[in-house]
Amino acid sequence: MNKIILHSDLNNFYASVECLFNPDIQGKPVVVGGDEESRHGVVLAKNEIAKKYGIKSAESIWQAKQKCNNLIVVPPHFERYSKYSKMTKEIYYEYTNQVESFGLDECWLDVTGSTQLFGDGKEIADKIRQRIKAELGLTVSIGVSFNKVFAKLGSDLKKPDATSVITKENFKDIVWKLPVNELLYVGKATYTKLKQIGICTIGDLASANPVFLKNILGKSGYSLWRFANGMDDAPVADMGDKTCVKSVSNSTTTPKDLVALEEVKIVFYKLAESVASRLREQGLKCTTVQIGVKDNSFVSYERQKKLEVPTFDSNEIFKAAMTLFVQHHKSAVPVRSLGVRACNLIGREYMQLSIFEYEAKVEKHEKVEKMIDEIRTRFGSSALQRGVMLVDQQLTNLHLEEE
Repeated sequence: MNKIILHSDLNNFYASVECLFNPDIQGKPVVVGGDEESRHGVVLAKNEIAKKYGIKSAESIWQAKQKCNNLIVVPPHFERYSKYSKMTKEIYYEYTNQVESFGLDECWLDVTGSTQLFGDGKEIADKIRQRIKAELGLTVSIGVSFNKVFAKLGSDLKKPDATSVITKENFKDIVWKLPVNELLYVGKATYTKLKQIGICTIGDLASANPVFLKNILGKSGYSLWRFANGMDDAPVADMGDKTCVKSVSNSTTTPKDLVALEEVKIVFYKLAESVASRLREQGLKCTTVQIGVKDNSFVSYERQKKLEVPTFDSNEIFKAAMTLFVQHHKSAVPVRSLGVRACNLIGREYMQLSIFEYEAKVEKHEKVEKMIDEIRTRFGSSALQRGVMLVDQQLTNLHLEEE
C-alpha cells in the first residue's frame, strides 16, 4: 500500500501573521525585518505583494526599500508565530498523529491511515487548507505525494493557497523537468557541483550513474539519486516522538560590541533562558552545551562542554556557557554575536531519578523554572526578570534567533 504524505507550508507566514494583527497594512507591500540600527537590518519574511517587487529574504532593508519606495517594515514577534504554529498543528492532529515539524511554518503529515475517515490525500489537504483559512485567517499550500521529498516539492509548486498532487504515475512528468536545486537537500554548494558536471534538472540527476554521483558528492550523492527517482522511504515522525530534535539553540547579534564580561553575562543569561524554556516545552534535557562566538572582526568559533547531569535548567546552561567563554575567548577582544546550543538531547523516558545531592539541587532549580514558565506564559515574558537584566535594557531586549 502506498503511503499518503502531505507537506503543509504556511504562505508568507511571518508577514501573514503580522497582517492579521494590523489590518491597516493588509493589501500593501510588507516585510518583517530586524532593526537596522541594532544590526538586524535584513528581510526575514515578505508578503506576496512585496515579492512582486523582487524583494528577497536575507537582503538588507535598505536594498528592499530601493526596490519598493512604499515598503512597510514591521518588527518580528516570534511569540505570535509560535502561537499560530501551535494552532495549525492542533488542526493537523485532528487528521493524524503523525505530524513532523520542518520549522515553524512547515509540517509533514502521514494520512495513510486516515483516508477512510476523511477521504483521499487531496480531499484531506483541501479540508485542512479551508479550515486554516476559516479558523486562523492564514493560507497554506500543501503537497500530496507518496513520500516526504515529493510532498515537500509539491507544496512549492503552486502558491499561495493551493494543493498539488504528485503520484507514482505522474512524478516523472512533473518533477523531472524542474531545476535540480528545487529538490530537497540540494543546497548551493551541491547545486554548483551538479551544474559543473552537467546535471541541471532533477531528471538529469535521476538518470545519472549513482556510483558516479557518490564519488562526486559522497553518500549524499546516492541519497539524492534515490530522491530524484522517488525512492525516499523516510517515515513521518509521530507527534510524541522527540528524537527527531537533535539540538535547541538561540543566537543573537548584539546592538553594540561587547567588551565587558558583565555585558557578555547578560546576553548569555538571555540565551540560556530561551534555550532552557524551549527544552522544557519539548520535554527534553541536554547533556552538552555549545557556544558560538563571533568577534567584531568576524572571526568566529564554537566550543562545547559535556555536563555532569542532563538538564533543562537555565542556570546550568548559563554556567557552562560562561565557563567555555572565559576559557576560550581572548580578553579585550570585542564580541559581535553570541549563541548557545543545547546538544545530545534525551527525552523523559531516559531521565533517571535523582539519587545524589547535586542532582536533587538541580531538580529543585528546574521546578522553580517551570513555575517561572507558567507565570511568563500568563503575564508575558517580561513579568519576571533576573536582576542582572536591569543593568542594560538594550541587551535585555535583544532579538533572539531560533534554530
